[in-house]
Amino acid sequence: MKILTAKQIREIDRLSSEQFGIPSILLMENAGMRVVEALEERFEDLEDLTIGILCGKGNNGGDGFVVARQLIQKGTYPFVFLLGREEDVAGDARTNLDILKAIGYPPIVIGDAEEWHEEKVELIDADIIVDALLGTGLTKPVSGLYGEVIGSLREDFPRAEIISIDLPSGLPADSALPIGLAVEADATVTFTAVKPCLVLSPNQEYAGDVILADIGNPAELLESPDLQMDLIVPEEFVAAIRARSAETNKGDYGKVLVIGGSVGKSGAAAMAGQSALRSGAGLVTVATPASVLPIVAASMPELMTEGLPDTTEAIASLLVGKTVLAIGPGLGSEPSIQRMIRSVVKEAQIPTVVDADGLNAYADYRDELRGDDERPVVVTPHPGEMARLTGKDIASVVLHRVDVARDFASTNNVYVVLKGFRTVVAAPDGSVYINITGNPGMATGGTGDILTGMIAGIIAQDHFGALIERICLAVYLHGLAGDLAADELGEETMVATDILRYLHSAWEKLRQ
Repeated sequence: MKILTAKQIREIDRLSSEQFGIPSILLMENAGMRVVEALEERFEDLEDLTIGILCGKGNNGGDGFVVARQLIQKGTYPFVFLLGREEDVAGDARTNLDILKAIGYPPIVIGDAEEWHEEKVELIDADIIVDALLGTGLTKPVSGLYGEVIGSLREDFPRAEIISIDLPSGLPADSALPIGLAVEADATVTFTAVKPCLVLSPNQEYAGDVILADIGNPAELLESPDLQMDLIVPEEFVAAIRARSAETNKGDYGKVLVIGGSVGKSGAAAMAGQSALRSGAGLVTVATPASVLPIVAASMPELMTEGLPDTTEAIASLLVGKTVLAIGPGLGSEPSIQRMIRSVVKEAQIPTVVDADGLNAYADYRDELRGDDERPVVVTPHPGEMARLTGKDIASVVLHRVDVARDFASTNNVYVVLKGFRTVVAAPDGSVYINITGNPGMATGGTGDILTGMIAGIIAQDHFGALIERICLAVYLHGLAGDLAADELGEETMVATDILRYLHSAWEKLRQ
């Protein structure tokens, strides 16, 4: 599912008209129709509810005028406000304003804050307020009349549900960061594609429930290779939804080697190995120091184990016949271990997942962490690890997570899974994927080790599609299993292995 910037949306609308002959006013009509349908889906007996529609002077206001007219035609009579002068309304919005006036339902025109405070009493008992003030073109903080209105909505109309059109007014469409006052919506009906502000934190908190509506832009316009940001949705995983072939054996599902563990951190290696198996890998071997090998071996009888050799050459022998390597969970930070990690990753000729202590080994050697087309490398940092890899501070990584992940992936020719709320997956070609599963209950030790194993286990199964699809599938299922665990157990009591307990339910839900 595409995530598009304001500029990309404008270009798609332009091409819809110029190349496909779809009038822009028809797109506006469809947008208003989709909003009305969303209202009918969300609320019963609209005709019995008090509805206010707040319209700006631009195309977002034009969508609001269409909503008003279509509600009137259905026997529902909203209060319609135009914030600004009529003479400033132009284009398709002006046409729809004139139609509204022609059917005998002109909006209440509000010219300043004083008039707003006088007229808003009409909405004091409003059940629904439709926010059609500002659309995707906003680039600076709202002020003046619009700022007065936006700032007062929640306080003045506490019982009303606020439904925003396209995006909550006051949000910058392309940014995760607020730039000033913004509407706090209960739901947002957005068109053609979701916008970055609707899925990236903290701005996504303003959007409420996001409803994506098709307004008639040709689908082929969304397939351009220049559109490189997507939301991870289950509909993309067609190959994973299919059942396994009856004529099959364990060799068809890959052989994973996990290198991890140390005294006090044996669980990290065990969880990575277990999750690789639970994700469907045919065979999983955990190579771990001899001092903790019995603990790892006892954690799951299906796991194979090997003592971790002292030399890179001996470790190379463990890679023979393996399909995927996962390295780092619980290995420790001793200089000799870190040198071993860098050497093994450099020499490995199979897809490699690097996490935890594996990433820390590159804090002062970030230019050495590279992949290539024949031997892809996947790195799975949390923001602290990403900060060490990039030399940035953690706050900067969190605030600019998409750009940070994309830049590192492109520069180092690796796949980046930047963990956290709205995990970002970035590929070397500049494409970015945003995950929407997961919850705060997963902020507990070991969830990253589970993800590392899942990524390795699913990468090992090449019938699941292209590499980026397999990475996104692992990230999506990891968060979904966490969501199912939180629903049943509560976020506070969750531990990492609960993700494995609910992984089968996540697969089942995906296939529904």
